[in-house]
Amino acid sequence: MINEERAGMEFIYSMDSRTSCSPFKFHYPTINTASKCCHITVHTVTQSSPSPVISCVENVPQGARVSHITATDSEHGHSTSSNESTTSKVLQDVHISMRLMEHFLELAKDNTDNDLETCGILGAFLEKGTFYATTLIIPKQESTSGSCQAINEEEVFAIQNEHSLYPVGWIHTHPSQSCFMSSVDLHTQYSYQAMLPEAFAIVMAPTDTSRSYGMFRLSDPGGMSVLKECQETGFHTHKEVEDGSPIYEHCSNVYTNSNLRFEIFDLR
Repeated sequence: MINEERAGMEFIYSMDSRTSCSPFKFHYPTINTASKCCHITVHTVTQSSPSPVISCVENVPQGARVSHITATDSEHGHSTSSNESTTSKVLQDVHISMRLMEHFLELAKDNTDNDLETCGILGAFLEKGTFYATTLIIPKQESTSGSCQAINEEEVFAIQNEHSLYPVGWIHTHPSQSCFMSSVDLHTQYSYQAMLPEAFAIVMAPTDTSRSYGMFRLSDPGGMSVLKECQETGFHTHKEVEDGSPIYEHCSNVYTNSNLRFEIFDLR
């Protein structure tokens, strides 16, 4: 059963974890000026077949807005026009809703307040050469102030398979650190990017006053080669890329799309 609460222009959607629902069908991005989803309340869900789903439709009165993401504006958290990705191969574009990122930060708040990281997996569908990241899966996890490890990953795979999703990337918080990719983050990113070249990492750093979030990927071939050869674990330093380029870079192929329907699975 889906409960809907309406208060002015705000809609709150929630899914009772005790109920099941029919498989969710994807709705490709279209412009719809009727309403805007302003907030989402997510209850803990348990794995079943088909999977429970919490979804939010985000539409904008003025029509869809698509913005290019590269480096983040330090004051307002919006993307700038600078292009910092210069070494990697040509990639297919990826669209993601900024609201999905904001909701993830809300769901991570308890951990963030206790200086614990939170991680999630991004799922996408491919339409006419563009990946649309429309699904956020928050797995059961073990966290510290500097790391986050997903457990019971078979639950994540079940959702990805059920909805035919590409593993287009992952998102995690740095609750008390700046916005950057640690050596452990780089190894995690390598595992995603080796499967899908377009895969990217989102770092949410709410206490970083210069940049509250960033979208990163390993440079290719430079950074990918370094990580492929690295056998170390834990926090460590990596050797420099042979051509002197950065080991990781801001994504130049990721855009925020204000009109994407997205769904969140919180399996914790």
